[in-house]
Amino acid sequence: MKALLSLLFISMSTLLLAQEFSLPALPYSFASYEPYIDAQTMEIHHDKHHQAYVTNLNKALAGTKLATLSMNQLLMDVSFRSDAIRNNAGGHYNHSLFWEILAPKDKQTSVQATFEAAVNAQYGSMDSLRKALTQAASTRFGSGWAWLIVTPDKKLMVTSTGNQDNPIMDVAKDRGIPVLGIDVWEHAYYLKYQNKRADYLGGIFNLIDWGIVSEKYTKALVDPLLSEIEKDNWMALKDFHKVMAQTYHPAEEGNFVPLRTRSGDLLAKAILLSASKPPVVKDKANIHEALAKLEEQCEKIYELVEKNAKDAVLMKEITKAHDLFHQVEELCHD
Repeated sequence: MKALLSLLFISMSTLLLAQEFSLPALPYSFASYEPYIDAQTMEIHHDKHHQAYVTNLNKALAGTKLATLSMNQLLMDVSFRSDAIRNNAGGHYNHSLFWEILAPKDKQTSVQATFEAAVNAQYGSMDSLRKALTQAASTRFGSGWAWLIVTPDKKLMVTSTGNQDNPIMDVAKDRGIPVLGIDVWEHAYYLKYQNKRADYLGGIFNLIDWGIVSEKYTKALVDPLLSEIEKDNWMALKDFHKVMAQTYHPAEEGNFVPLRTRSGDLLAKAILLSASKPPVVKDKANIHEALAKLEEQCEKIYELVEKNAKDAVLMKEITKAHDLFHQVEELCHD
């Protein structure tokens, strides 16, 4: 009965914490984006395509623990998610950003000095940035997006992704926080431009509100997500985390088979992690000291498994390793 009540409590908690994503309203009427994007395309793109991503994302999340996660959490570990979540979470995030940075010419705000200075420092001029974005969008094979992102080292970068992927995702080659995205799926322009992507790109820059992009740049510079992405790019940390989760959590539930069969794997990942080079801003003495302690603890666990130690002993030691790992993660946030 106690177990049943506990399960019921967990289920109810998940339901209460679960969120449904919703379609954001367009800031302006469909016709406001004429002549660069026709009203019919805007209506279909927003009300049909984007709505489908929202609907299918909520459907994929319904009744699962993932329903309690934020959009950033879904995207950060998207390689662990289903294709339905990857495609639809990406589609929802990407289009939401797209609508935010588009505005009719008479509604656009001026580029901010700090953003323009960053652009000039890295690209030479705003015009050179437009050319770089156009190149990224033009050369993206098939469907996808061109991006301007802020990288973890707080620099601007032009990049592109396929399909509905974006630079927050752990599957992206270039990672960071997007401040501008250009949709190059044909549904974004086919009714007006047919297959002439270059003509569409020539028009879309007339709708980009550089004041909004500037604001997003300023916010991205201080967004904790940048640090999360940098840490997430530390592949040795991710590899260790995966094995730790696959051994510790089953042991919590009384299943010690994964720990007993993979203690060598856990030690190997700990050695690789300790020997790896952290991201520049995380390359500190206290982190290296914590990693050394973690390696020692994993070696102790391996030796205990070899001696066929009791489950209670292993639980005590794997808990210590788990706590040490989270100390490393906390130090990475400092």
